[in-house]
Amino acid sequence: MTSFLPHRARVHDARLPLHRRHSALRTCLTVFAPYGLRATYHHLTLSAAIPRRLEADPDALVRAVEELHEARVLWLARAEEYAAQCRAEKWAGRRAVVNPRPWWLQSWWEGPNRAWYEDPFRHPSLRLPEYVRRQDAILDGVDLPGCPACGDERPVVSNSTGHGWVVLCRGCAWVLVPCPCGQRHRFVPETPFNWQGIWQRAHMSDDGMPNPHWPAG
Repeated sequence: MTSFLPHRARVHDARLPLHRRHSALRTCLTVFAPYGLRATYHHLTLSAAIPRRLEADPDALVRAVEELHEARVLWLARAEEYAAQCRAEKWAGRRAVVNPRPWWLQSWWEGPNRAWYEDPFRHPSLRLPEYVRRQDAILDGVDLPGCPACGDERPVVSNSTGHGWVVLCRGCAWVLVPCPCGQRHRFVPETPFNWQGIWQRAHMSDDGMPNPHWPAG
């Protein structure tokens, strides 16, 4: 099994070639990626200002992995707490199925965050630790304003499925009200994309800012 911490250390290791440090960041994302691998990587390119040319700012990789690490520490603490609770309930013979399931155990294809996997550009703008804290608060029963995922309080968007309507968060496309048919429908990306383009940061400039000409060129 891939271990997060050794690869985090490789991202920090300035003696390694940049492409290896970059690959180590991707490996960390295969272990923990709150928005899904592609969407989380895209988020980190923006939040850590990872330039299209890594040589322009090598420290951006460190900023990215540290944001990911901070969120993972929060998640591990909550996941361990949840596991201990489950063990205690099982030992006492009163374990019940938790509904809703903890956010990190939900399947993406049936969860309200499905759009992030089908359109990696539609994830929350929250830093990853903030997102984890928000999800943990909701799990504790806290009634937070706005979208459960990102907190956006703007008017929602309704999309037709041909036989019903799906209500989405305007900011991150989190499903607020599913289709009445009960089925999960595919989210059609607003902007065509491919993983290679995201991985090569075609959407970024060399100064770490979003490319104003993307996706046109």
